[in-house]
Amino acid sequence: MAAIRIVLCRPSHPGNIGAAARAMKTMGLSDLRLVAPERFPAPQAEWMATHAADVLASARVHGTLQEAIADCVAAFALSARPREWSPQVLPVREAAVRAAALAAPVAFVFGSESAGLTNEELFACQSLVHIPAEPGASSLNLAQAVQVVAYELRMARDASVPAMRAEMLATVQDIEGLYGHLEEAARSSGFLVPGSRLRERWRRLFSRVPALEREEVNILRGLLKALLKK
Repeated sequence: MAAIRIVLCRPSHPGNIGAAARAMKTMGLSDLRLVAPERFPAPQAEWMATHAADVLASARVHGTLQEAIADCVAAFALSARPREWSPQVLPVREAAVRAAALAAPVAFVFGSESAGLTNEELFACQSLVHIPAEPGASSLNLAQAVQVVAYELRMARDASVPAMRAEMLATVQDIEGLYGHLEEAARSSGFLVPGSRLRERWRRLFSRVPALEREEVNILRGLLKALLKK
């Protein structure tokens, strides 16, 4: 569970930060990251973090989501809203099982209380995760959503899923490097035309792979480098 990271993007209510810390603590999670919080630290966060003061005290603040997840091998975006364009969509239980199989840093990313995740934040992740809910009432409170995810992660861990070796896996930073290299090659070749959805399409394509290995990313980047030299 120490490898699981909970990331809250632009949280506006400090009470939700404290309640999320408490939800994490009850399920054995301790790595809380905050991206551009509106108010933190704040007394309201401390009041709501019952028995989880240590999780709150060790929370790290980042300026951007990319900074918060750069060293992760996978990032799962939580959203109740269906998107026309998104990474691979997973139910929360399957996402938890996948995360439990990775013996390396993994992030579950939550958006702000009012607007959720932006499209840019969504595509910084490799999967879009839905929590099953009643149609028309699918929006959960931020801390409640964290609690559901933390519970599913706990259950997946207790199922003793065999872990993949961390040193073999590509990080989010590695994969972003591949995306940048793909864009460079697409522009250089004239394949990327204005207004195309090519960037979203290749992100969605690679999001279907549960975990890319670093060697696989290096092979693709080596090929792109050789093609660009031509």
